Amino acid sequence: MKSFEEVKEKLASFTFEEDFDLLVAIANGGLIPAAILNQRLNIEIRLLRINWRDTKQKPIYDKPKLIVPIDFEFKNRRILLVEDRVKTGASLRYAKELLEKDAALVKTFAVNGTADYSLYDEACFKFPWLI
Repeated sequence: MKSFEEVKEKLASFTFEEDFDLLVAIANGGLIPAAILNQRLNIEIRLLRINWRDTKQKPIYDKPKLIVPIDFEFKNRRILLVEDRVKTGASLRYAKELLEKDAALVKTFAVNGTADYSLYDEACFKFPWLI
C-alpha cells in the first residue's frame, strides 16, 4: 500500500502539459485526489456523479450511469477530469464523452490506471485514504 504522504508528494510535484480552468472529480472516487490537486492548481472544482458498481466493486448497472444531472457550466472550459482508479476505463470514457461535447478540452487523470495523466499503473493498488 502506498502511504498518503507518498501519493500526496507525487501529486504535489506532478506536471501537466496543459493549463486547466476546471477540475471535475468523478464522485466518489475522484474526490480526494481532486481536492489535493485543487490545493496546487487553485482552480474551480466540480463533481460529476457517475456510478455503476457497489462498494464491493460489483456492477449494479449494465454500464456507467449519470446519477445526478450535471449542474455546472463547462462550455468552452479546459477540464481536468479526475478519477482515483481506472480498471476498465468505462466510467472515465463515459464521463469524458459527457463533457467533451461542449468543453474546449478534456484531459483525464487517475491516481492508478490508464489515463492521459496517471501517477501509477499497478495491478494491485490500495488507496491510503480508504477505510
